[in-house]
Amino acid sequence: MNAPVTKNLLVELFVEELPPKALKKLGDAFATALANSLKNAGLAPSTAAVTAYASPRRLAAHLTEVAAVAADKPVVQKLMPVAVGLDAAGNATPALLKKLAALGADATAVAGLRRENDGKAEVLFYDSLAKGAMLAEGLQKAIEAALAALPIPKVMTYQLADGWSSVNFVRPAHALLALHGNEVVPVSVLGLDSGRQTRGHRFEAAVDPVIIANADSYPETLLRNGSVIASFAERKAEIARQLAAAAAQAGSADKCNLKPIEDDALLDEVTALVERPNVLIGQFEEEFLAVPQECLILTMKANQKYFPLLDAAGKLTNKFLVVSNIRPEDPSAVIGGNERVVRPRLADAKFFFDQDRKKSLESRLPGLAKVVYHNKLGTQGERVQRVAAIARAIADELGGGELTKQAEQAAMLAKADLLTDMVGEFPELQGIMGRYYAQHDGLPAEVADAIEDHYKPRFAGDSLPRGRVGVVVALADKLETLAGMFGIGQIPTGDKDPFALRRHALGVIRMLAENDLALPLDRLLNGVFAQFNGVEGFQANPAALSVFIYERLAGSLREQGYSAQEVDAVVSQQPQRLGDIPKRLAAVRAFSALPEAAALAAANKRVGNILKKIEGTVEARVDPALFVEAAESALHAALVEVVPQADAAFDTGDYTQSLSALAALRAPVDAFFDGVMVNADDPALRANRQGLLAKLHAAMNKVADISRLQ
Repeated sequence: MNAPVTKNLLVELFVEELPPKALKKLGDAFATALANSLKNAGLAPSTAAVTAYASPRRLAAHLTEVAAVAADKPVVQKLMPVAVGLDAAGNATPALLKKLAALGADATAVAGLRRENDGKAEVLFYDSLAKGAMLAEGLQKAIEAALAALPIPKVMTYQLADGWSSVNFVRPAHALLALHGNEVVPVSVLGLDSGRQTRGHRFEAAVDPVIIANADSYPETLLRNGSVIASFAERKAEIARQLAAAAAQAGSADKCNLKPIEDDALLDEVTALVERPNVLIGQFEEEFLAVPQECLILTMKANQKYFPLLDAAGKLTNKFLVVSNIRPEDPSAVIGGNERVVRPRLADAKFFFDQDRKKSLESRLPGLAKVVYHNKLGTQGERVQRVAAIARAIADELGGGELTKQAEQAAMLAKADLLTDMVGEFPELQGIMGRYYAQHDGLPAEVADAIEDHYKPRFAGDSLPRGRVGVVVALADKLETLAGMFGIGQIPTGDKDPFALRRHALGVIRMLAENDLALPLDRLLNGVFAQFNGVEGFQANPAALSVFIYERLAGSLREQGYSAQEVDAVVSQQPQRLGDIPKRLAAVRAFSALPEAAALAAANKRVGNILKKIEGTVEARVDPALFVEAAESALHAALVEVVPQADAAFDTGDYTQSLSALAALRAPVDAFFDGVMVNADDPALRANRQGLLAKLHAAMNKVADISRLQ
């Protein structure tokens, strides 16, 4: 059979301006869904290449090797048992004829029916060929399915040209382009019939409409005649290139090295706003640089979509880059317009900064009593008191003195900037502005830094607080959030985590582990929950929060490359000092490489299973006078020799040596299980042997549960 002749396919939906923050996702989803539908219909091979195009006013997809007609597919239809379909003479029964008729066949097909035993009886099968789908039919379904599956942020309803009909889509659609090679594929969607026409740039297209001759000429024709870079990726790369060139030009004029701020999300958003990017250089008055640069950068990025220019030291300059969608011969009017627009934004920021500094952070504290934190957990003022008490307790554990004094002060002031005008306008600056205002109030650098850093780490990979005071306050803040939400039953389920408790837990883990803080986790959690005494309806649940934290810890360690067995062996023991965990994991990995490891892991599991079946607690007490078998005496002697060595290494933090010392137990443990009946009839003998196993179990599981290494 000859392979079907294939051509490349292009589909474009031309619409009004799409939501910029969703454009890239919409473009990728449209192309992927369209390609998958056509591949599933047999109209394109699994190896067909798909290219997504997305600009502010279009979603498009290019797919290679698309057939005009899908190949016929063999269809096997199970009919009925032979005894039901054929009579004694071998003729078709009415039931069989009716079934064939439903499949579009008649009595002539009876002779070609295949017989096969399905394990219960001999059954009749009807083999046929299903005609392959026509491209127009398959593409119609594919486009409809792709549009239905788009991750649309918000659907709008609009009327069609007839004035009566209406459709739902993310934005009004105005044209549909569908080309198979150079031929139009007749499809309809959203009230539009397909053709080969599209529209170019709103202002700078060379011709209107733009006629696409064939599927492969789409991007070149749209660029040449429509002044549009159709590919999101190519447009993004072009913007990045122009930003770098413009920064170099601006730096050359000032005889310094300048670079645009790095912000991939902003770059994506700007790419979704322009069809023909043109980067221009603007500037503002240097007097605005007296305002903290975070404020100026945020207002330029968030409100104007500008790229601020930084010097080699990362300090903001009074120049910025604008990504324009037009290319006038004289860009001065565009530049001047953008400079006029940004000036009031910067003036607002300066006004907020000047006004905020008229009141100290401390003077704002009474206002926190009027701000609701959570209807079940009280106000921000009450929360601040809890965080300060937790910070004071943690600091006392870590040495007290000046650390306690500064940690308590920073915790009390950490939320005060929530009442400032600047943070009211730009919530993203909470903490950052607190640091600036603390500096203005003359507070110690450690306190000011802690006010900003107590939100850290904000996300995966973020830096930790830069000083001990910041670490203490950040720990207190996150632990208060975790305990508070667990106490009122707001525990994350599935993908839902509205209070970001998983992120808070990972932050706590990182601070405890990476700073190797001598803070036992359970004692820490009990102290945190104690701060909620008196809160109506609050249920202290430190055990559940402990499990939650250890689960996050296990997941984090697996992501770092440790095996599931290694992680389970260590985390199942719930080590109280999280800073020990890397050393414990290294010890487990070294132990696993020993020739005795597998046998000892198996023995440890066996011991654990024996002890689990015993009612009550088995104490690790042994009376050597009760030994009967040589093997139990030998095991006890080995424990007497090995356990002190392992414990001494454990006490100094040498977990690798502590575990390695256990290798000497392999032979006596094997001999014990070969020659000793643990559950002897004599109660005293049985209890003594169980005590010996309890002593062995305790020794083998001090660093990690090595039975998990099987």
